[in-house]
Amino acid sequence: MPGRSAPRSDRPLPAPATAPLAVVLLCSVGAALAALALPAVLGHTLDTLLADRRVPWPALLGAAALAVAETVLDAAVAVVGGTATARYTARLRTDTLHRVLHTAPHRARAFPAGDLTTRLTANAAEAAAVPVALATAAGTVLLPLGGILCLFLVDPWTGLALLVGVPLFALVLRALVRDTARAATDYQREQAAIATRLTEAVDGIDTVRAAGTAHHERARALEPLGRLAAHGHRTWRVQGRAAAAAAALLPLLTLLVLAVAGVRLSRGALTAGEVLAVARYAVLAVGLGALTGALAAVSRGRAAAARLAPLRRLPARTHRGLTPPPGGPGELRMRNVCVRSEDGTPLLDHVDLTVPGGATVAVVGPSGGGKSLLAAVAGRLRDPDHGTVTLDGVPLDGIDPSALRTEVTYAFARPALLGPTVSDAIAFGAGPAPGPREISDAARAAAADDFITLLPQGYHTPLDRAPLSGGERQRLGLARAFAHPGRLLILDDATSSLDTATERLVQRALARGRHHSTRIVVAHRVSSAAAADSVVWLEGGRVRAHGRHPDLWQDPDYRAVFRTLPATGSARPGEPEHLR
Repeated sequence: MPGRSAPRSDRPLPAPATAPLAVVLLCSVGAALAALALPAVLGHTLDTLLADRRVPWPALLGAAALAVAETVLDAAVAVVGGTATARYTARLRTDTLHRVLHTAPHRARAFPAGDLTTRLTANAAEAAAVPVALATAAGTVLLPLGGILCLFLVDPWTGLALLVGVPLFALVLRALVRDTARAATDYQREQAAIATRLTEAVDGIDTVRAAGTAHHERARALEPLGRLAAHGHRTWRVQGRAAAAAAALLPLLTLLVLAVAGVRLSRGALTAGEVLAVARYAVLAVGLGALTGALAAVSRGRAAAARLAPLRRLPARTHRGLTPPPGGPGELRMRNVCVRSEDGTPLLDHVDLTVPGGATVAVVGPSGGGKSLLAAVAGRLRDPDHGTVTLDGVPLDGIDPSALRTEVTYAFARPALLGPTVSDAIAFGAGPAPGPREISDAARAAAADDFITLLPQGYHTPLDRAPLSGGERQRLGLARAFAHPGRLLILDDATSSLDTATERLVQRALARGRHHSTRIVVAHRVSSAAAADSVVWLEGGRVRAHGRHPDLWQDPDYRAVFRTLPATGSARPGEPEHLR
């Protein structure tokens, strides 16, 4: 059966809606045609007035209709174009975020949080403005080109006078596009650097306060501001030079055209109405200057689209639509599982492991031995580079992710609590939402009910008003896992911040096995390993031994593992190395 995945496209960006762009294009072109017709009608009206000595009302009404049409069509371009850009921005952000969320977590973590936020907000908005800018460019280009053509139709000499400066203006536009794109790329890069550093500082705020390095962190986060300002000034200088060149060149061209028209009028080659038309067409023709803003916006948008492209190329995790057999015991098997880093270093090396259904297995080993990585592979938070992982005989990479997430539940050392209230944080997860009874039962199993009931509004206390310690956050994470029973529960150092008495209560809940069939516990404490049915001893990404804790305890190297392990969990996900 062919693999299924999130929608993919070879396009750097999804195609925008065509109907609004067609409306913008037609209205923009219509407004340009109305503007081009108006000078001819005004010129004819003036000649008729001077020749017949009467007011040509039909011609005046026609001119008024053209002026109104131009205004209405320009307004339609603004309304429809603004709406289309807003909707395309929302679609682009949603679609790109969908790709981020549907790729393997380790691939998404390659983009720091601040950089990712900048790409999904500012860069997405700039990239989404390009289609409408290109649609309106048709009218923007039509006005000056049509003005030049009409000048030649009225009087070729005035058209030739204008063409003298066109090559110079083309060079100005070319330099503007090239330099704006470079400056925009550099500006967006520094913008992302600031956002990344600010996010790191906020994420590690407790460490910053404890170390008394707030001034250092502020200086580090704001250090790119100088470069950001330099790139911003460079952008304005590029646009300023282009505007100055246009401001100097275009009026001179207008004066030259009017001078030629005046000479032609004095010789009787042009009428007063034709001179009026020439004057209006000269203004439209030198409107090439309006292209500078449009081209600058397109250049910035394309630079922003280039920053979105890596997110859109993130590979989605495929599957074959399989589901584990109903009522399965939760047996987990790993066969010849290998995971390597980008430089080829083995992180998990030929791991073979069978966890019987209903068993509790503790995973121990020195820091960096691959414990959390094994936990991630066991529940398909990461795919192995080689080997197979099955749950009740079904390969994990063949199971529909939505079905897998209802069967495999995680609890982490530093859980991310999501939802407006404490109750919502426990209920958050895949599958059917647990009811109030299931939520309170899960909280009691995680030894969290006692402190939750002491909160100002109990289970309905807003999370941002709940003063939670590290251990209390862990207990809420455990309660969330217990509230979503499945075949496999994976605790990745999820009890590291609990005191001994509370950990024993949690271990008793795990031993009763009411919440999950099979349990994998990444353990840093002897008590966690002793309470498990068996222990997997990892070292250097390899399984050094797999057996019962009392048997392994006879090995002095195994006992030494617990003397070297940290007493608490690892650093907070996303915390920068210099704060760990």
